[in-house]
Amino acid sequence: MFYFCSTIQEYVTMKYSIQVKDRSVVVGFLAEELPRLLPKGRVVVISDINMDRHYHSLLAQYDHVLISQGETSKTLHTVDKIYRQFIELGVDRSTFVLGIGGGIVTDVTGFVASTYMRGLEFGFISTTLLGQVDASVGGKNGVNVDGYKNMVGTFNQPRFVICDVGMLSTLSMREFRTGLAEMIKAGVIADQCLFERLEQVSLQNLREDNQLLSELVYRAIKVKADIVERDEREAGDRRKLNLGHTLAHAIEKCSSKMNHGEAVAVGLSLISDAACRRGIMSQQDKERIDGLLSKFGFELTPPVELRRLLKEVKKDKKSEGDHIHIVLPEKIGSCRVEKMELDEFRKMF
Repeated sequence: MFYFCSTIQEYVTMKYSIQVKDRSVVVGFLAEELPRLLPKGRVVVISDINMDRHYHSLLAQYDHVLISQGETSKTLHTVDKIYRQFIELGVDRSTFVLGIGGGIVTDVTGFVASTYMRGLEFGFISTTLLGQVDASVGGKNGVNVDGYKNMVGTFNQPRFVICDVGMLSTLSMREFRTGLAEMIKAGVIADQCLFERLEQVSLQNLREDNQLLSELVYRAIKVKADIVERDEREAGDRRKLNLGHTLAHAIEKCSSKMNHGEAVAVGLSLISDAACRRGIMSQQDKERIDGLLSKFGFELTPPVELRRLLKEVKKDKKSEGDHIHIVLPEKIGSCRVEKMELDEFRKMF
């Protein structure tokens, strides 16, 4: 089967493999990939109660630790509980840690594995669209502190990430849609064709066509993988992956009304509007971004006053003293990073 976009034509298969810092990210079938990628020896799984409900037979094969669902479990308190359970289970440096779940599970798993006994090998089975296109890929692992996102963490690559889009069938429509915001973001950053493909399809198409979804998941991962390959520790290009996230993180801090993807959609819309008013992005491209976000059902109005969000920016981990690195979209498929004073950033809105 061939899928066409205005710039290229590609043959699409159901399996894709990407290398990120010599580690494998595979978009394919779990039953085929896990036996091939999982190392020999003892495996301990970290997952959540929802995954245990849907995939109990998979988890039951291993010693496993379950955490609560939701952003409130992504804390040092949760990490401490896992450390203590690892001690009880006799986890040692030869143990492989496997995270099975969405972005919160993989963030926590990566952090725990990177710090327990000064570091264990680990890998991920990513089971949400948000996790597959963003959270599980790239080697960032961390937890929140007092509601501030990812304030404590590590850079450490998993041995592998498996993304089986068939596992996304258990997601609610809201949970599925939240990953589309990160997919749209990837298109704006560096893949015009991905953006155009998303303009051509419906939410229902994506939920029903696993081959189409595998293609688009691969393209979104490829954007991130290419950037991480050049800049693993966010000294330059990797900052582009924060497009829309400065205000998104502020929204998540100030309100519980939006999940991460919904907050990213608002942040992406706001920064696109600011870039348009500064003459960096065209009005046409700005309208295309808002149109695509709206088509997939995203609300583009912040749930709290913008003035309140801008106060939180000072505590964003991308700020340095009185300055902050901001990602500005130039056109669909291209963006740039500017270091500016916090006051200048606030005046953009």
